[in-house]
Amino acid sequence: MTYIVKDECIKCKLTDCVEVCPVDCFYEGENMLVINPDECIDCGVCEPECPINAIVADTAYNEKDKDKWLLLNKKYSGLWPNITKKKEPMLDHEKFKDIKDKHSKYFSEKPGK
Repeated sequence: MTYIVKDECIKCKLTDCVEVCPVDCFYEGENMLVINPDECIDCGVCEPECPINAIVADTAYNEKDKDKWLLLNKKYSGLWPNITKKKEPMLDHEKFKDIKDKHSKYFSEKPGK
């Protein structure tokens, strides 16, 4: 089991979860975070810290979507920089928090700054 970041994080990128991670397994893209599944120790402390429910255990997700998000987290955690401290959220995050299927519309492969 591992935890994964999913669609809800895109264009919100709230970083409350980053502060509590004991193994620093979060990585930052331009408009979302991902978890490195090989570094995650399955402690679960990040999940309740996410105010928009963008983090779930991979075992709690349906198979099709689980594989998509697990692969995305794995791929981009190898490309994006590690993030270990909480940052200010994206300026317009409130506007995007309830939008569905953000991946197809807004996902960016660019690394965070």
